[in-house]
Amino acid sequence: MNNNMDKTLHIKLNKKDVGRYAIIPGNPDRCEKIARLMKNPRKIQENREHTTYEGYLEGEKVIVTSTGMGGPSAAICMEELKKCGVDTFIRVGTCASTSKMVKLGTIVIPNGAVRMEGTGLHYLPLEFPAIPDYKMLKIIEETSIKKGFDTKVGITIIKDSYFTEINPLEKPFGYNLYNSWNSYEKGGAIATSMESATLFLIASCYGLRMATVLVSATNYNDESSIDTSENGYPKEVEYKACEVGVESIRNVIKLDKER
Repeated sequence: MNNNMDKTLHIKLNKKDVGRYAIIPGNPDRCEKIARLMKNPRKIQENREHTTYEGYLEGEKVIVTSTGMGGPSAAICMEELKKCGVDTFIRVGTCASTSKMVKLGTIVIPNGAVRMEGTGLHYLPLEFPAIPDYKMLKIIEETSIKKGFDTKVGITIIKDSYFTEINPLEKPFGYNLYNSWNSYEKGGAIATSMESATLFLIASCYGLRMATVLVSATNYNDESSIDTSENGYPKEVEYKACEVGVESIRNVIKLDKER
């Protein structure tokens, strides 16, 4: 971008469109649901998988931009939001359970991510941990507990292929996938999704604040809990992550104003 009037290539926003704060779901359809929880919500942009709404919390503009699915798309979205001036992010999304601790509707707050993905390697070497901002993690945890939701903090497995954990032995690389997946679960990973590792690593590179709140769309090892209809994930639990994400950003803004 050369000046404030130039739009970024993919999300089609500029510095005049955003503030410091952003909520970044994966699904474009979730943007409106999140924005409705704020004051004066309105749609301001749509391009490819990136839909953007704006709203206001505590007098501050908050952008809601969808990342699309997976690390590459999420990285593009976060990079461009950062160029526009955003420095504080919360990812709001869904996950699948990899632990008996996590049931359909459980709020999952990752304190670290297994880097079973490739985009992060374009930012930091594999031995560098993918972790969220600790203060923001604590705010999200406190917010979820205060709302009375079943809340778990733990490791999430981030992979580039949605179907990595489903019938891995059918794939040519299946033996490796199967054994890696078992080791992650035995190590205590509680859920799996597709974007947080990449986002955590980008935040580390640029000194941004970033954390994630997810809601489990499945029970552990129970494919019958997955909604296979055209509506996708169960809608009766999706609102939980949206509410926690918005209220957490509100609480971050309040703390920033007290400084």
